[in-house]
Amino acid sequence: MPKTVVVLGARNLGGAIVEYFIDLGWSAAAVARSDDTLDQVRRRGALGLSADASEPAALADALSRARQELGSLDAVINAVSASRPTGGGPFGGGELAAADIAAFRGWTVAVAEQAFVFLSAGAAALRREGGGTLVQITGGSSRRAMPGKGLWAAGAFATRALVQAAAQELRGERIHVALLAVDATIESPKTAAFTRGQPPDTLADMGEVASAVAFLVQQGARALTHELVVTPAGERWVP
Repeated sequence: MPKTVVVLGARNLGGAIVEYFIDLGWSAAAVARSDDTLDQVRRRGALGLSADASEPAALADALSRARQELGSLDAVINAVSASRPTGGGPFGGGELAAADIAAFRGWTVAVAEQAFVFLSAGAAALRREGGGTLVQITGGSSRRAMPGKGLWAAGAFATRALVQAAAQELRGERIHVALLAVDATIESPKTAAFTRGQPPDTLADMGEVASAVAFLVQQGARALTHELVVTPAGERWVP
């Protein structure tokens, strides 16, 4: 029986991850909210699961349905863009002195909360399977804060802390928890408007990121990676 991966978020990077694992011979499912995204998932040959990945009960039910329909559950990947800014403020939340509590909740709380829901529901599902892998995808803001984007970084920092805690808590249960930090803008239809004209090697490639996810998922128990950072050659690398 093929192994099964469930991807949360499937419009851009999530869709590339689904395709990559299907090419590896895995069964795949993806959790999304929009009918259009779910149709794309099904056209790729994967199981489309309509659910809000930020709601604990809804995500737990989606993972259970994937297990029932595909016969196993071996890896869960969080590729959701979880920030929920309101009011049309600056990207990343803006300067702290000018930001309001709604911006904090949208850029910080929503990001940390969705990572918590993923790790909590994912851990519970994989415990029932006797093991597996959880991969949380994040960005370079999990490594450093930048002016005007402190709220977003705070959510990413919290995400990293949650992954670190989960990795330590679950190691003894054969559940591998890893953070994949993509320290660059990912080239996709979502980012096309503001990356047009940039040299390709300054942008992360969705297929290469999917390959990094597969590397983490397929690691053996004697060589586990809990944090992996990928940076395009044309992007500035900061130790």
